Amino acid sequence: MITANRIQNLGTETAFKVSGEAAAFAAEGNRVFPFHLGDMNIPTPENITEAIFRAIKDGKTGYCPAAGVPQLRELLAEDINKTHNTSYKAENVAIQPGGKPVIGKFILSLMNHGDEVLYPNPGYPIYESQIEFHGGVAVPYAFNEGDENFTLDVDAIENLITPKTRILVFNNLQNPSGAESTEEELRRLAEMAVKHNLYVLADEAYFDIRYTGKSRSIVSFPGMEERTVILYTFSKKYAMTGWRLGAAVGPEDIISVIAKINVNHESCTNHFIQYGGIEALTGDQSGSQRIAEVLHARRDVAVSLLNDIEGVTCFKPDATFYLFPNVTGAMANLKIDDYHDFRRAVLENTGVSFCTRLHFGREVGEEKEKYVRFAYSGIDVGDIQEGLTRLKSYLELDKVYS
Repeated sequence: MITANRIQNLGTETAFKVSGEAAAFAAEGNRVFPFHLGDMNIPTPENITEAIFRAIKDGKTGYCPAAGVPQLRELLAEDINKTHNTSYKAENVAIQPGGKPVIGKFILSLMNHGDEVLYPNPGYPIYESQIEFHGGVAVPYAFNEGDENFTLDVDAIENLITPKTRILVFNNLQNPSGAESTEEELRRLAEMAVKHNLYVLADEAYFDIRYTGKSRSIVSFPGMEERTVILYTFSKKYAMTGWRLGAAVGPEDIISVIAKINVNHESCTNHFIQYGGIEALTGDQSGSQRIAEVLHARRDVAVSLLNDIEGVTCFKPDATFYLFPNVTGAMANLKIDDYHDFRRAVLENTGVSFCTRLHFGREVGEEKEKYVRFAYSGIDVGDIQEGLTRLKSYLELDKVYS
């Protein structure tokens, strides 16, 4: 079979490949400590689940408007207005089957063939995939290690802009690094976008997964509401990863185009699932608070144990459920230069499974420091402790576990 040429430019979410390898290793009778995939082993709050059952019984099983159930669109606009200093209405919201579809639909709505798109690298791999699949030029920008977290060099990003640059993809509270931009970084990025007339995709999947402080959005800065589309998802805050419920939120003219793409792609997002979203926004919030508490405890244990390993240093992000430790020293201690060899050696000798920097975009230039990503959303505290204790023993003593 000869596929369309564009398929050669279609990437994938490579964390799922790591998941497959871990599953195969476990099937051989080995213990696996799953830090590789950003899924959640925390149940969806019961009140949200019950709302779905009610919606099904009430007959919410047919088509609904392509842009989503009006009540959900209105509630989501109101909810975002409270935290973003925006003036959204229902017309500014298009409900989606998850947050991920917003990426491709945003790009389809605004990017012409040959346009350049700035995107974070390392970053969520679907950015790079969708840009290139739809005929754009993916232009990566990087993060730097700061004193307390990873930072952005806004001047370096602006130097990447050319007359062909049309879009900035920006993921604050970032996957995989856990990076969170300061107010000054956000202000400068916003000024840059306005100055160069860039459209912005603000991926805010982890906006509400935080432990201290308050999340900020680039859309809150002058000139940004009219050029920014927010990627919103219910997956993280409400532990609804498999429900596939999200939204694009932004200027009405762009949202109307995205809603039109909805008609072409899936007709509408699952009807009765949207009533779970309504309950999530209006009902008892103790379930989502409990989710944050569980993740907070996991973060503290994981960060402490990682920083106790020789050759490993790890920031303590105030948000997301990802850690991006520097493992340059640990790899050198094992005399391993290759990411894949390091990951496989750790899995086979300890059962600890994680992704590497290479699962989040191609290396840019000569990267001297080595990083891996640990997701703690799908692993309990006890297993975090056991897994990272094994990792410490292996990296420091080269002890092999059976």
